[in-house]
Amino acid sequence: MTRLKLTLSTTLVAIGLASSMAITTAAQADYPEQDIRLVIPYGPGGATDILFRLISQEAEKHLGESVVPVNMAGAGATLGSRNVKEASPDGYTLLGSHDTIALSKLAGTVDYSFDAFEPVALLTQTINIPAAHADHDVQSADEIADYVRENPGQVRFSIIPSSTDHFFWSQFFQEAGIDMADVRLVGYPDTGEQVSALMAKEIDFAMFNLPSGGAFFEDGTFRALGIAHPERLDGMPDVPTLRELGIAMDHSTSRGIFAPKGTPQDILDTIAEAYGQALENERVQSRIENEFGSVVRFLAGDDYQAFLDENEAALTAAAENIDFQN
Repeated sequence: MTRLKLTLSTTLVAIGLASSMAITTAAQADYPEQDIRLVIPYGPGGATDILFRLISQEAEKHLGESVVPVNMAGAGATLGSRNVKEASPDGYTLLGSHDTIALSKLAGTVDYSFDAFEPVALLTQTINIPAAHADHDVQSADEIADYVRENPGQVRFSIIPSSTDHFFWSQFFQEAGIDMADVRLVGYPDTGEQVSALMAKEIDFAMFNLPSGGAFFEDGTFRALGIAHPERLDGMPDVPTLRELGIAMDHSTSRGIFAPKGTPQDILDTIAEAYGQALENERVQSRIENEFGSVVRFLAGDDYQAFLDENEAALTAAAENIDFQN
């Protein structure tokens, strides 16, 4: 090839690359141009579904296009996460999920975790609460360890296997000095079944939060035994934190937005900015805190990635005490 032809060929390639980059940049600059599908890997009506719908309704005002929630329950919340994992990285398919992404890998259900996605933003943390039925002898979380020692092998704790409360109790037992061999873990398929079991006094203890147990705490059916958060909840000011009770433990369900791997950074930034603005709305904040027992915690970019890394490390440590076969 002559020098002239080589130069011309190189120039044409450069022009082609530049044109391609210009087209891509222009397309991204116009994002979004159509509805955005937000996959929620749970059925309608639960805390995850309600919170993402509430915040997304406000976020779409800043995006200029609708955010359409799509409930995709099944396979331990992995049906929805896999759908998003395999979607085109164009910003039009997102995942609204939480710690369950890492929990599923730790349980061996799937072979991927947070690193299979682009993290967009952490939005909320829902504070978890150990609970008993109203007639139970235990009045506070710091009494659970003694109760177990007095009734070895007889005390029943409900869990959804490999879910948030499974890890909650594993961490609680470790911090409270309870031997796992001295308790009975009773598995249920969902929170509704756990609520029914505690009402029927088939179990001694369960882990709830305000979205799942608030009405029962309010009417006296269940007793909140402590708050797994550094501060007391505004909606339950008389219930002490676990730390106040001598149990050095915080525990929450951390909900955030994820995108398929390879989604351009400027698209991620656009989505994160819209959700950040949504969380500045006082009405949205009030509902998150007062109705859903959650706190607004917005993190994006490297801050969210660092949070996910720390969260997964803590969950991995807790998993060492869990027998996922039982």
